[in-house]
Amino acid sequence: MREMPDDLATFARDLPKAELHLHIEGTLEPELMFDLARRNGVSLPFASVDEVRRAYVFSDLQSFLDIYYAGCRVLIQEQDFYDLAWAYLARAATQGVRHAEIFFDPQTHIDRGVPFEAVVTGIHRALQEGRTRLDITSGLILCFLRHLSAEAAMQTLNEALPYRDWILAVGLDSSEVGYPPAKFKDVYDRAREVGLLAVAHAGEEGPPSYIWEALDLLHARRIDHGVRCMEDERLMERLVEEQIPLTVCPLSNVRLRVFPDLRSHPLKQLLDRGLLVTVNSDDPAYFGGYVGDNLQEVASALDLSREQVIALARNSFIASFISEEQKRRYLDELDRFAAQPSLKTIS
Repeated sequence: MREMPDDLATFARDLPKAELHLHIEGTLEPELMFDLARRNGVSLPFASVDEVRRAYVFSDLQSFLDIYYAGCRVLIQEQDFYDLAWAYLARAATQGVRHAEIFFDPQTHIDRGVPFEAVVTGIHRALQEGRTRLDITSGLILCFLRHLSAEAAMQTLNEALPYRDWILAVGLDSSEVGYPPAKFKDVYDRAREVGLLAVAHAGEEGPPSYIWEALDLLHARRIDHGVRCMEDERLMERLVEEQIPLTVCPLSNVRLRVFPDLRSHPLKQLLDRGLLVTVNSDDPAYFGGYVGDNLQEVASALDLSREQVIALARNSFIASFISEEQKRRYLDELDRFAAQPSLKTIS
């Protein structure tokens, strides 16, 4: 593996891009976790920020989720959710993000007695401010926790309906193995009836059959992760033919032991096969990097060319749910950025 030149690393970070796979609760940095714990009188099982960071060693998805849900206990008031979302947007603005489609997990909070209104209003307020102050457009994706019942998911969807205009799509996350997408078909059918788009986590730890179910039963427009598609050649052919986006999260995949290291990651193979793959950060506070960091590190590990880095950024806008007019504006901005004379020599 060659060392990535500093200029290409900076190029990958600053390149205009969209982020399509980002759990807002997964952006809770330890410093903010402690601030909110003090504000809300919540006792944490950690003595310091350093101790929290030392705990971020995971053996699999579930070991991460255990700490993730524990951290969420500090999120109680509307202002907490605003502060969380604003902190993410401020950091994303330094990493080339022009548009973000952000997951949130209302069941994680309403099951603790936090009102749905407090969760969605706090996040929405930050997203609105992000548009005006940071020029970052955004959308909000309501995720159902797949380890909970389909009935609970339907109840959450119904609770979200008064805020329908603030929500772009529904998604499916949390523990994957043993919780196939088919379980949530009726919930997704109802979401489509009220005009919500659909995405779903599938094929991270779960088998390729979960990706088939997400496409055929949930009518998912994007597959979140999807890296195990490589085990099914017919599925690969379908993903290429239909240009179904995969929102891939390289650092997350390594930290959760889906792959042993970045050099083993199939991102370049997927890109070479013609799949519409994008790079995202997933839960960056826990996995060691935001979206620009992910693009930098995977480009270095896989020896991606400047053109391949640009293609990944281009894919992020193509795979987004923004209007064709807005998509064109962002793609034109990307082309102008890449055409700058000082950047043309980067290889």
